[in-house]
Amino acid sequence: MLQPPDDARARVVVVGAGQAGLSVAYELQRRGLRTGADVLVVDRGPSTGGAWQFRWEALRLGLAHRVHDLPGMHALGLRFDDADHDRPARDVVAEYYRRYEDGAGIVVERPAEAVAVRADGDDLAVEVRTPDGVVTVRTEVLVSATGSWGMPFVPWVPGRDGFAGRQLDTTGYRSAEEFRGQDVVVVGGGTSAIGFVLELEGVAATITWVTRRRVDWLEETSLDLESATSAVRAQDDAARAGLPLPSIVAGTGVPKTERMRAAAGRGVLVEQPMFSAVEPDGVRMADGSFRHADTIIWATGFRPELRYLAPLGLRERSGGFSVRDGVSARDPRVFLAGYGPQASTIGANRAGRLIARQVVERLATGEGAVAAPGPSPE
Repeated sequence: MLQPPDDARARVVVVGAGQAGLSVAYELQRRGLRTGADVLVVDRGPSTGGAWQFRWEALRLGLAHRVHDLPGMHALGLRFDDADHDRPARDVVAEYYRRYEDGAGIVVERPAEAVAVRADGDDLAVEVRTPDGVVTVRTEVLVSATGSWGMPFVPWVPGRDGFAGRQLDTTGYRSAEEFRGQDVVVVGGGTSAIGFVLELEGVAATITWVTRRRVDWLEETSLDLESATSAVRAQDDAARAGLPLPSIVAGTGVPKTERMRAAAGRGVLVEQPMFSAVEPDGVRMADGSFRHADTIIWATGFRPELRYLAPLGLRERSGGFSVRDGVSARDPRVFLAGYGPQASTIGANRAGRLIARQVVERLATGEGAVAAPGPSPE
């Protein structure tokens, strides 16, 4: 247990215990490093499940991106394909991750949030906030697996801050019942926005669905391999170049399920162009018409949650992080799991193996010169 104010040391620190973090931790243990001793895994969530533990009650498995099985999960008798699709996804994933951590012997410190990382000679000093205070953990290698749930993106629109009603992003959505009888505007072209529109049908008084770009609907009911491969390539190209990461949905499109087809046929799931301005009691549509709104739900995506790495100066002037095969180009002591092509929906398990192998090699050899940190806009 981390006990402030005492400092601690671990050969590897893994930040985040979602799919990417647990995959790395499992693969490190397979290579002889013990979590709770050689490897410190910290997670800011109060329980298991990564970001899934914070999702809304109505979300079910099979209604969003697929939850992939973790490495070694089958040996524990766990498969998400066999999970109960009638229970809230957040409860199912939290339970399966708890059983996985217990069965695989993965020790996770929670709630424990990494708030800053600084260079300390050959080591990295990771400041971890716990309920009892802040602990500084020195380590040879840091694996960042923080995902993006804590960094929702809300685009600027003229008048946004003057809206008199309620505004919330995806992380604040809990239940359609909160909006019963209201005029609701949903913004976004991904699966979360579409899910909100479907859940609000028959609950909200009116639903206006707007998207910043037209949705690329796929006639298939699941994501095809060609689209997924193209999206991974685009993410990898951006990560290598240090550019902001492109939208996954923009690169893959949205598979049209039977439920979506039916809703479109009823006139519920019909996208409108993005409004041009927000007014105190509604939105001004692109064609000049006005829609009254009590609530605006911004389901407009996320950005990688990497603010705690700011003291290392890893961000490029172009706005992104230069990452190659999971390794920071500016500091090879820092690995980014679940970033770019390794995002949890398209490759976190492969990233776990790749990063774990490279971490073990670095610990054995200590190779990899550290580039001088450049100016960072963070």
